[in-house]
Amino acid sequence: MLLNHFLEHSARRLPEKTALVFRGLRLTYRELDDLASRLSDTMRAEGVRRQDHISILLENSAEAVVAIFGVLKAGAVFSLHHAGAKGQLLQPLLADARTRGLITDARRFETLKEILPQLPDLKWVMTVGRGPSAASAGAPRLLSWEEALRGSAAAPPALRCIDLDLAAILYTSSTTGRSKGVMLTHLNMISVADSVTQYLENTEQDIILNVLPLSFSYGLYQVLTACKMGATVILERPFLYPYPVIDLLVKERVTGFPLVPTIAALLMQLKDLSRYDFSCLRYLTSAAQAISPRQIEALRAMFPAAKLYSMYGQTECKRISYLPPEELDRRPTSVGKAIPNTETYLVDENGRRVTEPGRIGELVVRGPHVMQGYWNLPEETARRLRPGDPPWEKHLHTGDLFKMDEEGFLYFVARKDDLIKTAGELVSPKEVEDALCEFENVLEAAVVGKPDEVLGQAIYAFVVLNEPGRTGEPEIIRHCAARLENYKVPRSVRILTAMPKTPTGKIAKKEL
Repeated sequence: MLLNHFLEHSARRLPEKTALVFRGLRLTYRELDDLASRLSDTMRAEGVRRQDHISILLENSAEAVVAIFGVLKAGAVFSLHHAGAKGQLLQPLLADARTRGLITDARRFETLKEILPQLPDLKWVMTVGRGPSAASAGAPRLLSWEEALRGSAAAPPALRCIDLDLAAILYTSSTTGRSKGVMLTHLNMISVADSVTQYLENTEQDIILNVLPLSFSYGLYQVLTACKMGATVILERPFLYPYPVIDLLVKERVTGFPLVPTIAALLMQLKDLSRYDFSCLRYLTSAAQAISPRQIEALRAMFPAAKLYSMYGQTECKRISYLPPEELDRRPTSVGKAIPNTETYLVDENGRRVTEPGRIGELVVRGPHVMQGYWNLPEETARRLRPGDPPWEKHLHTGDLFKMDEEGFLYFVARKDDLIKTAGELVSPKEVEDALCEFENVLEAAVVGKPDEVLGQAIYAFVVLNEPGRTGEPEIIRHCAARLENYKVPRSVRILTAMPKTPTGKIAKKEL
């Protein structure tokens, strides 16, 4: 089984079923598979061979989905980059990956021209939309999307890959330095999709609304799992204007809605959702940064018929754990237990397993979904993939600190690098953030450590309010003082109109 077989098998089984909806365009499985095959044929005619690297720089769109499966059908490896990425930041990634082909928007192409001479392995660029379209004789060769789809849908298959071949290099979102290319095989990605569809109980009747960027693995897997099951995925651009998305959710009778805390915060600001019928919505999923108990309570009130799956994962293995919805009331701050066919355990600073409930340790993951390593970064790879038990296996050391309760449920504490050491004590930013979010008027909160001559680090908090002007810093600090030990209470609380965010919707703490 290869990743592109998800689409091919569903096209044979359900050819006339709607596979993809994007802004009025509806593609059946037969049509989507046909377009991907045509693109694959063109890429092979342009010299693409097994395991060549192809970069995709597109916003959420039908073309982006066609590009992903077209690359896979050609036996090549795809990388997705955020559509807003700057050329100067992209150039080292594309050069390092020895990118052979680039698929991008015609308008973006104009801003990328300056980096093309610095990409010696780039042979061609395909552009989507209005803009440069004439084929050029120079290097890189330039083709329009229309030209790219003139290939044959009946062309013989590419040199066959096996499931140990790379399917994708997915880049980690980075707020502190260069993004790292996570190498994932077909087997890695299929193993994740198998587990995700098991615990979400996905079927071909599901209709999934995805507003997350496909360059974010959480968004990408909405498309992959839908194609695996023969379900329908509705693509939208980022969740900036909530009401059109809510209208679409109701109109299309959506059954699955993945979200991140940013989306939850926006939904909590809406005042009149009771007039909508959300009875078709079967499940919500939350991943990326942890969702607060207050947000969980608000989401359950908004969507009473939906199960809420609180999950945890990393690009390096996509998904690690999920909390069964029936456990949500008892353990609202837990991210649950390992997903099917995955083992997790905690280790101390010396690498020894932590077995005592409540003791903090670094989370380690073992399973068929764990990455092969970081592209061209052997030292970084060795730090994260280390010999385990059995010693011939490499286990993923996540860099995240967790606690585990008596029944084996996991609780996120902090990134190892994010822990704040103040007055000789270690403080988890999440614990302070959860206390801040319990304050009725706080919509979002983030906590960072700032160098301090006396304390080592002082705790500084940033908040966004539901109703600006109604709450001041003294009230918020008093609220924290009533719930936290003295050394955990923020030294200062700064009120913002909005949090700085990464392209994946996470709060950019480096900017704070």
